[in-house]
Amino acid sequence: MPHFPKNKLAQLIVKNCENYAVNTVVISPGSRNAPLIIGFNESEKVETLSIVDERCAAFFALGIAQQTRKPVALVCTSGSALLNYYPAIAEAFYSNIPLIIISADRPSHLIDVGDGQTIRQENVFDNHILFNANLGVENDGNDNEIIQKAIQTAIQKKGPVHINVPFDDPLYEREELNFKEVEVVKKDKTSLLNEIPLEVDELQQFADVWNASTKKMVLVGEHFPDELLQTQLEHLLKDPSVLVLIENTANVSHKKFINSIDKLIFPFGDDELEEFQPDILLTLGGLIVSKKIKEHLRKYKPKQHWHVDAKRAFDTFHCLTHHFKISPQLFFSQFFFLTKSNESNYQKFWLQKKELRLKKHQEFIETCAFSDLKVFSKLLDSIPNNSQLQLSNSSVIRYSQLFDINKTLRVFCNRGTSGIDGSTSTAIGAASAVNEKTVLISGDISFLYDSNALWNNYIPQNFRIIVINNGGGGIFRFIPGPKDSNALDYFETPHHLTAEHLCKMYNFEYSIASNGSELSEQLFNFYEDSGFPKLLEIFTPREENDKILKAYFNNLKE
Repeated sequence: MPHFPKNKLAQLIVKNCENYAVNTVVISPGSRNAPLIIGFNESEKVETLSIVDERCAAFFALGIAQQTRKPVALVCTSGSALLNYYPAIAEAFYSNIPLIIISADRPSHLIDVGDGQTIRQENVFDNHILFNANLGVENDGNDNEIIQKAIQTAIQKKGPVHINVPFDDPLYEREELNFKEVEVVKKDKTSLLNEIPLEVDELQQFADVWNASTKKMVLVGEHFPDELLQTQLEHLLKDPSVLVLIENTANVSHKKFINSIDKLIFPFGDDELEEFQPDILLTLGGLIVSKKIKEHLRKYKPKQHWHVDAKRAFDTFHCLTHHFKISPQLFFSQFFFLTKSNESNYQKFWLQKKELRLKKHQEFIETCAFSDLKVFSKLLDSIPNNSQLQLSNSSVIRYSQLFDINKTLRVFCNRGTSGIDGSTSTAIGAASAVNEKTVLISGDISFLYDSNALWNNYIPQNFRIIVINNGGGGIFRFIPGPKDSNALDYFETPHHLTAEHLCKMYNFEYSIASNGSELSEQLFNFYEDSGFPKLLEIFTPREENDKILKAYFNNLKE
């Protein structure tokens, strides 16, 4: 018979996780969390994964939850260990990814008395958490309900919750227990209730405004791949007064979608920007990458901005007029019955502009020197069909926005907080949760910052990392300000580090490229299985990349 922890709170947490199908738990080592480690390890319904570095562990769990769309639990010891979860918790909060943080704590009488590995843990994530469950040392009867409410919140509201569990000594006591016979009263409120449709009379008012408008813009941010949404967005194209703008992380595609927003609008003068200004802006999906579209729509505000999302609406463009608290799929399924096409040149005109930009784009890429830009043109074409593409932040996600991405790829990036700190860990978590090949494209600073991500026993053999090493934070050479500040090194942080020795230490196959012919040669068999994960490091000219990118944007002008 299994030996479960004698501690009743630990039993309660493990049993509730089983009952609510929280079947993946990422554990970081410690002593104070021993009752939880013992309990989850003995559970037949829970897969336990061990990651030492808590920051990496949290982003790894985030990657799993990103793909499974189910909550993943994290377990850590007391003290500063818990604080290392915070970057991933903030990302989960803004990206609507369910995480259940379970932290071991000291009893209250040992807080702030000089005991080791002890901090004020209760409500420590208060600004970026959906629910705090602060349990007591003694199970007073309310703890079960509080634990269940935390788990239910993570499932229903899709975000992070925190369960803080104080454990007193002894920590390692066990007892023979048939865990199946442990009764926990389950107050199940997590069955996702069918969404309540919008009132037709109310929706008709918005449809009347929509039908009267000749300039309607639909902007789609980050979104999990969804066939129904793809079909609905294609249906919008039948209306010539509708222009659909997407980002690569929207995971939808069509030749009549504007998919490289910055490429289209970067050369605009004020006259064109006014023409581009919509009467109605309809937004859906997560946060927007393009800084240019944010600047434009904040300056040339639409008369109406409607956001469609069941959970929240950010006033990104400082002109939000209505929030439809419903999923985009259900919204469109109702809205289309009330709408009709309107004669307009809006869609046709800007699609013609798109074609002109694409022609100039192709002409420039064909002849430009080896650089970050040239590398991206080769990399994005090389990725095998039906792969998962994970992108790091800063320059990488922005370069990717300039290109058409293979529509069979599933594209993801941590845009909740847009930090560089956990891209590799997230990608590894995501790769471990799916069968298809996962490719991470990362900048050098982002990769080196999260190098502990490779200290991981769950990296699939078909996982691929491509590091574009331009010797520092190259974006700071392009954006206005840093280059003229006499302090560029503090922004760019130039270096001469490589990934070679990290690959040796963590058993990655390592290869390099420093020019176009070497890159083509290395990509030839880079994606083939060899029994090991692989990393390709591409060295680009640090002092030329920004000049080439600026020349690219200047070339787009008519």
